[in-house]
Amino acid sequence: MIARIKGATLSGFLAEIIDIETALSPGLPSFQIVGLADEIINESRERINLAILSIGAKPPNRINNKFVVNLAPADIKKEGSHLDLAIALSFLFISGQLKKLPDDILFLGELGLDGQLKKVNGCLPIVLKAKGHFSAVVVPEENIDEVNFIREIKVFCFRHLTEVVDFIEMRKNHHPIKIRELTTNENNHDLSFIIADEYILRGVSIGTAGRHNFLLYGPPGTGKTLIAQNIVNLLPDLEYDASLEVSQIYSALGILNHGPIIRPPFRAPHHSSSAIAILGGGKDAKPGEITLAHHGVLFLDELAEFRKDVLEGLREPLETGEITIARAKKSIKYPSKFLFVGAYNPCPCGYYGDPEIECKCNLAEINRYQKKISSPILDRIDIYLNVPRLKSEQIFKSNEKNFNNIRENLVKVYEKMKWRYKGEDFNYNSQIPANKIKDYIKLNNKTENFLKTAIDKYKLSLRAVHKILKLARTIADYEEKDEIKIEHLGEALQYRIRESL
Repeated sequence: MIARIKGATLSGFLAEIIDIETALSPGLPSFQIVGLADEIINESRERINLAILSIGAKPPNRINNKFVVNLAPADIKKEGSHLDLAIALSFLFISGQLKKLPDDILFLGELGLDGQLKKVNGCLPIVLKAKGHFSAVVVPEENIDEVNFIREIKVFCFRHLTEVVDFIEMRKNHHPIKIRELTTNENNHDLSFIIADEYILRGVSIGTAGRHNFLLYGPPGTGKTLIAQNIVNLLPDLEYDASLEVSQIYSALGILNHGPIIRPPFRAPHHSSSAIAILGGGKDAKPGEITLAHHGVLFLDELAEFRKDVLEGLREPLETGEITIARAKKSIKYPSKFLFVGAYNPCPCGYYGDPEIECKCNLAEINRYQKKISSPILDRIDIYLNVPRLKSEQIFKSNEKNFNNIRENLVKVYEKMKWRYKGEDFNYNSQIPANKIKDYIKLNNKTENFLKTAIDKYKLSLRAVHKILKLARTIADYEEKDEIKIEHLGEALQYRIRESL
């Protein structure tokens, strides 16, 4: 006889359903797990032995039989402690200590030595994967906040192995967890403390509206970092599907604490961070900061101080919205659609080009510093904003009215883009693929000739032309215009063509 039960594990942040088959044969007491299990799963034999003993049942090491647990499919690497509960239940059934074993319920949980069910990473993506395949899922009670909003599948939460056994044998009435309604957050952050001139605020709001990457540069202390850190407060709440997508990533890493993520994430890694920390990778091909910033903002302060391999590694994610982490035994594709914001000083001392404070760097130092950011990276930036030094009268000027107007305009642009791209697999102007630019961005003869002249004059790359067109589309939307005019293209070109960085 073979006992069969369903469990699950993670591959990256994606769930993999695992068939757990347990068989016994005559022989000396032994407990073996096969099927490409990692060290954590192999160690589960000791946890399971003591957990089963704690509920008054006979563990594998006290029964004169050989027990073999097979984890299928055998060619998928199984990682983590997710399968502890399912393996323990399959043993109890095959050894005659459990009366039945349901085949339409997925069991998930790590076992403590005393039989307690402990929290596991990735509960959310696993429960979502189980929808449509199982009638119910059993998870540890500590994971309840991650899954108590999921519909179309029953979720049962337990604290101890004994409770799960009682549930299977129907000794007590157990009810699935109550579904809670998701509530959106009112984004009413007061941003009046941010002091910047109208040109900077307009550039930031246009970039935010269309999800256009932008770069803030200028002398130290002009508010570049403050502006960048608060851009996320101008973004609307995540749509339901986007919220689930982001929440699954955080759940898989064990950093989803209080239910699904409603607000767009903001990630600001330090410039000393490694390429693996920012881009993802390592032995286990884990996601990095760019994936944690998915559907949110990735802010790199002191951009020129980041390692060259980190900056060059951003090329593909900025272009495609995803990154592939390839290792000898594993290759995983992670989503990385984020609004990129960079900030840095124009030279090592920070005062190159400042009209009031003299720069102390020589020309060689300035050129060497600026060349740390390569042309291919700069070519992927849509908006360059030179943030100047503030005058004394500006510092005490309130921007409350400015930000209220910005929020109103952004809501209008979001609604317009949502309607325009209904049915498409993209949501913002910056995400329009090259093969659909002509469908959504149309120029008349006059505006087309203007753009042709700019292309020849500034030697614009094809990528730059596409970015200017998308940015002009956002500027027209921001101005509540359906037709792209020369002034919209001119403003987009102005943001794009700046003095040497």
